[in-house]
Amino acid sequence: MSLLPPIPAPVTELSQSALGWDLLADFLASYAQSSVGRAWLSAAVPSGNPEWIERQHTLVDEARVLHTAGVRPAMGSLFDPTEALAKARLEGAVLEPEEIRQVVDLAEQTAAWAAFLRDPGDDLAERLPALREAAAGLVGYDLHPLVEAVRAKLLPDGSLADDASPELKRLRREMERQQRAIAYSLRGALRRFAEGGTTQEDLITIRGERFVIPVKAEWKRRVPGVVHGASSSGQTVYVEPLETIELNNELVRLLEEEQAEIHRIYVAMTRQIGQYAAPIHAGARVLAELDTVMARARFAQEYNAVRPLLEHAHAAQPGLSLKAARHPLLERRLRASGGAVVPVSVALDDEHRQLIISGPNTGGKTVTLKTLALAAMMAQAGIPVCAEEARLPLLTGFLADIGDAQSIEQNLSTFSAHIVRLNKIAAEAGPASLVLLDELGSATDPEEGAALAVAIAEHFLRARAWSIISTHHTSLKIYAETTPGVLNAAVGFDEQTLAPTYVLRQGVPGASAGINIAQRLGLEPAIVEAARKRLSTQTLDIARFLDKLHEQLRHLEAERLRTQQLEGELQRERARLEVEGLKEWRAKVRELEQQLQSLIKDFEYQARETVKAIDDRAAQQKLSKEAERRIARLRREFAESFNSAVVAEHTGASRGDAHAQPHLPQRVTAGDVVKLRSLGKTATIQRQVDERTYEVAIGPMKMRVSRDEIAEVLRGSAAAGEDRQAVRARLRSKGVSVQMSDPDPVMSWEVNVIGRTADEAQDEVEKFLDRAVMAGLPRIRVIHGTGMGVLRRTLRQWLQQHPHVSQVTEPPYNEGGSGATIVELRQ
Repeated sequence: MSLLPPIPAPVTELSQSALGWDLLADFLASYAQSSVGRAWLSAAVPSGNPEWIERQHTLVDEARVLHTAGVRPAMGSLFDPTEALAKARLEGAVLEPEEIRQVVDLAEQTAAWAAFLRDPGDDLAERLPALREAAAGLVGYDLHPLVEAVRAKLLPDGSLADDASPELKRLRREMERQQRAIAYSLRGALRRFAEGGTTQEDLITIRGERFVIPVKAEWKRRVPGVVHGASSSGQTVYVEPLETIELNNELVRLLEEEQAEIHRIYVAMTRQIGQYAAPIHAGARVLAELDTVMARARFAQEYNAVRPLLEHAHAAQPGLSLKAARHPLLERRLRASGGAVVPVSVALDDEHRQLIISGPNTGGKTVTLKTLALAAMMAQAGIPVCAEEARLPLLTGFLADIGDAQSIEQNLSTFSAHIVRLNKIAAEAGPASLVLLDELGSATDPEEGAALAVAIAEHFLRARAWSIISTHHTSLKIYAETTPGVLNAAVGFDEQTLAPTYVLRQGVPGASAGINIAQRLGLEPAIVEAARKRLSTQTLDIARFLDKLHEQLRHLEAERLRTQQLEGELQRERARLEVEGLKEWRAKVRELEQQLQSLIKDFEYQARETVKAIDDRAAQQKLSKEAERRIARLRREFAESFNSAVVAEHTGASRGDAHAQPHLPQRVTAGDVVKLRSLGKTATIQRQVDERTYEVAIGPMKMRVSRDEIAEVLRGSAAAGEDRQAVRARLRSKGVSVQMSDPDPVMSWEVNVIGRTADEAQDEVEKFLDRAVMAGLPRIRVIHGTGMGVLRRTLRQWLQQHPHVSQVTEPPYNEGGSGATIVELRQ
């Protein structure tokens, strides 16, 4: 029984050898770290279970996240522990030291992986749901006690350490003392016998767990003791002197006790492993699956493979689409030689399930068939597909007739073997089958083969099988062009170099170019010329037409690439001009701002100098106020000019976009409270006379103003009504009944408290704040004068704590400066 479960619902209708699946599986197995993972990958086949397929691709995606993050789970100690764990459960059973070491190594790796999945870190925690779910059963087990207990007793070679038990430690110490005593006794004997030349060498050796000394064979009777064998030459015998026999007997007894203690310890370890058998076996299954997943992830990273989009058989519009697909085994071979594979792109849909590929020999038709088949098989085996994009139907059969099918054993010719295989494929093919036929209609008479090929293609079209057929027959090319549901495709051929390009072009048939290829391969020129003369006029016309068609397609492709290049250059030039235009606009804005500041500073200087020259104080104050008004008007007029001349140009206002004019209010309706530009007063919109004219009321006075005169909308009538309704609703919810009159539409936004005490000013501003809030004003200005600054500080500190106030700021110099305070109200 395998450690990993078999692939569910394996596809049985599978032409594995013809499509090269076995070679691919073996290649993929080389990415696994363990023998378990390699065995599973070597035996992998496509599955028909959509849930299993999706889970496998999800696991591989998460493994690629680990691979990218540099997480490399160690799998070197992974093995199938089924037999060892079954043995460990038996009463009194003993595992071999090597088996114990392997199981403990496996338990340690399982514990490490479970600990990682419990806390993979903030960056990975949410990106590994499937892997964490796969190992969820390990979270409840803690294998560390087993690992620590056994690790403390085992040496790296699997033998027991002296500290494995107190008894073992005692025995080994006694054995060391006994060995020293024996060695001392034997060295004395060696010295005595060496004087007479009796001993062969001055050394002590062991024979049969007993310490002995080497003695020359002719002098063995001179050494009293027991002989324990002779050397291979027979010139030396090994004698245990009588004086060491008792010492050796004691040592043997200690050795026997040591072995008994070692056996007892191994029995205890085996029993302890048996208690953890379930989590260890579960951990081995998790690690084995992880090994296969990580192997597929490493393959996907190395070969830039993608997760395929699989569509179930019940999908409304199933399709088979591959963009820039590559044959992995061909790519591996070309990489080794410094080459690069030419990718293949194919697109079929539910209305076009058959593709006829034609073109020259050695042009890549067979490789194209195998590439498409392997991509679909890899997708259903949980392996990422070597392509940029992959959209595939869920298939129940991969049926192929590729290569020379001649069978000497079955007494079948090439043609007969093809027919036998085609008959079997025809019987099994259905809407969920992928049929791949190479060189259909070959190996027999061309006319009969062409007729048979068209009939076979029609059969698979009626069966609605996904079928891809390569051919040289013109009849099949015409069939594909005139039959609904069938598409033509051609592999490329360069007429200049007489070499294939291996590029698949869908939508057109290809020319076989057999004579051209024969010429390129060096066939005798006279033979090539004779062959050209024997071509029929119709065949020549078709060949010329196809050559001309492919030449036009090459020109169109080159033109398309040139157009894309020109579009890219135009986009870059447009971006460059936009950047340069933006730079010029910003420079113009800075220049105008600098001019404004210079003009205003000159005007302010001249105005103040003129005011200083006037002796009359009353006239001086009047002229000063007039100068301030003129400065404010200049600032306002310049800002309006700036908006219309610069901002409007940049935003599109100058091109007629009414929504791109920031200096004009966008919506003005009857009832709105607005600020008039030239008068600086607030007014209420009574009605709109025409598109550019409004009738407004300033107190009892009514007048008509143009749209340009409206500087801003201070408060909209609809918003004010909504605010009043909201206030009424809030108060009503608290049990308070109120009557609210409409606010004064021309209420001033300023309050003057100059000359008041701090308490008087605070009371007056408090009342003004209430009226302003009820009127819906966004801000007010409090004029308190400069003086000693006491009133300013008191009011500002108080206003900053007021519940109706959102912000307290000091206005610019032309609006009062430190003599006033701007109060922004909460809305």
